[in-house]
Amino acid sequence: MNEEQRSFFEKIIKDYENLLYEGIDYWFEFSYLDTWQFWVNVIFLILPLTVIWFCIDKKRALLLGFYGFNVHVWFTYIDSLGVNFGKWGYPFKAIPLFPVSFALDVSLIPVVYMLVYQWTLNHRKNYYLYLTITSAFLAFLFKPVLVWSGLFILLKGFNYFHLFLGYLVIMLVSKWITNIFVHFQSNEPKTRI
Repeated sequence: MNEEQRSFFEKIIKDYENLLYEGIDYWFEFSYLDTWQFWVNVIFLILPLTVIWFCIDKKRALLLGFYGFNVHVWFTYIDSLGVNFGKWGYPFKAIPLFPVSFALDVSLIPVVYMLVYQWTLNHRKNYYLYLTITSAFLAFLFKPVLVWSGLFILLKGFNYFHLFLGYLVIMLVSKWITNIFVHFQSNEPKTRI
C-alpha cells in the first residue's frame, strides 16, 4: 500500500469513526431512554426473543435457528446497504452503535420468519406462499406503521415495493441456504466413532 492509498484509507476510517460519534450524539439528544420510541425498540428486541424461547419447536431448534440466523444475516446486509446508500433510516434505536435497527435485524424480523417457517413445517403448508404473505405484511403494513410513528424513514424515492422485494430476497436466500445445508446433512455417510 503506497502512502497516498494509506492516507486516503485512513481518512475513510476517520470519517466512519466521526460518523459513529455523531450517531451516538444524536441518540443521546433525540433517542435516549426518556423517549417512548427507545422503549418500543427495546420491546422489538426483547419480546420476540422471549416468544421464540417458549414457542420454538425444540425438535427442530437447530434447523429453525440456522434458518433464523440466515434471515438475520441477510436482513442485516440489505438493511446496511439501504442505510449506507441513504435509501432509508432509523431515527430511533435501542442501540446507537449500528447504522441499522438492531432490534429489527437481530430479533423481530428473524423471529417472525422463524415462526412462520416453523408453522409451515408443522402444518405442511407452502413455505413460499406463506413467507411471501409475511413479506407483504412486513413491507406494506408493518413498515408504513413504522413510518407513521417516526421509527423508520424512506428516502430518495425508495418505496414499500422496494422493501417487499428485499424481504422476498431474504425469504428465498435464507431458505435455499438452509436447504443446501439440510441436503449436506442428510447425504452425509454414517461413520462410527
